[in-house]
Amino acid sequence: MAPWQPSSPHSPPDWLGHIGPVLVAGGAGVVAILGFGLLGQADPQAISWMVLVAAGVTGLAAWHVAERAGVALPALEAARPAHEDAPPYASLINALPDPVLVIAAHELDDLTGRRFVLVNEAARQTLRIQYDAGLLVTVIRDPDVLEAVDEALFGGKEAEAIYELGGAQERVMRAFAKPLGVAPDGAPLALLVLRDETDIRRAERTRADFLANASHELRTPLASLSGFIETLRGHAKDDVNAREKFLSIMATQAERMSRLIDDLLSLSRIELNEHIAPEGEADLVMAVMDVLDALGPLARDRCVRLEAEDLPPRGQVIVAGDRDQIIQVVQNLVDNALKYTPKGAAVKISLRSGLSATAAAAPGDPRAARLSLLTPDRAADLYAALRVTDSGVGLAREHLPRLTERFYRVEGQKSGERSGTGLGLAIVKHIVNRHRGGLAVESVLGEGATFTAYFPLARAEVSAAEPATPG
Repeated sequence: MAPWQPSSPHSPPDWLGHIGPVLVAGGAGVVAILGFGLLGQADPQAISWMVLVAAGVTGLAAWHVAERAGVALPALEAARPAHEDAPPYASLINALPDPVLVIAAHELDDLTGRRFVLVNEAARQTLRIQYDAGLLVTVIRDPDVLEAVDEALFGGKEAEAIYELGGAQERVMRAFAKPLGVAPDGAPLALLVLRDETDIRRAERTRADFLANASHELRTPLASLSGFIETLRGHAKDDVNAREKFLSIMATQAERMSRLIDDLLSLSRIELNEHIAPEGEADLVMAVMDVLDALGPLARDRCVRLEAEDLPPRGQVIVAGDRDQIIQVVQNLVDNALKYTPKGAAVKISLRSGLSATAAAAPGDPRAARLSLLTPDRAADLYAALRVTDSGVGLAREHLPRLTERFYRVEGQKSGERSGTGLGLAIVKHIVNRHRGGLAVESVLGEGATFTAYFPLARAEVSAAEPATPG
């Protein structure tokens, strides 16, 4: 087909008379649909679909009319203004918050023939798509989603499927596939939209987990309280010594239940928003110093030293994240180390900044058994690494993978007079994951264990303020 040549420098192209009405009609349809939405006459979800279909069909129809009018696609691209890098309807699709892909295929049996020919910005970010077009299986491999796409492409039916994206921040999407007609070359087209249902799924799972954990873990202290109450009502009612002993145990159990409920609620809140990165910044040095001040009296009561090694100056280690949650990470790690450190020994806290992800997670002792409990999906430029080391009996290698499980305790190890809830390290892992950081553990039997939590830096360098000295 010969390329189009204008009849005169000032005359419009001959094919504009063919395409113009199509574009005008499609644009009018989009405007009308949006108008109904603004007047409250249509469901917002339906509006999104109608706008997509109207915009997509408009573009495809324009393509089809241009080809029938004898215009080669290169000429059509050349006729587009130089400042336009995409068709007019592409900006409309890019503005939609849900990931959207237009998919084309030729043969049903050709599994590698499904190609995405148009993606919006949300799809690029969610699926990490770097090209305008390519094989569908390079970005989505879930068989249920691919089957839904085939239903739309070759069956002419609407279909949907659940799509779970792997990775540290788990996300659950509902995939909607709808037929979108046929391209000029005869290839069937389908529209694939992914709607994020992570919040809904997390809320349901959080509620179920909370009820299951609370009912299971509260049963033991409640049974203990009930038993002591019955004893105090019976033969121990007039025994002063027994009464004081039983009341002391009951107070301990009630305190444990209170801590357990607080930790369960905290973990539930963290898990609910774990896929949403926190906004703001926090001074990690100040967080460490606040925790040292808060836990100092407890350490002195246990005759354990808190030793902060070479803390950077205040204001020099600024991490991206929620200050309260970062303090919770530091406090849980230091508190956990205190429980397993014997009297007269020390808990060591160190902080290094400006590290790569590999350097931040690197082991400190070549003899240690080591495991990465959490690795960030996308490595940031630089990290700050917090290391907390106890002087306890250490951990055998087989226990390391389960340390962040809820309520997991190493058999045969005591955690001091003040027992924990078994949720501290689980909370640490979920907070670090929300901050797109990492968590590692290393241990030498008989010498203690070290936990390393590392967070992305908000900025590489900050002007130093006054030096930090542990309180």
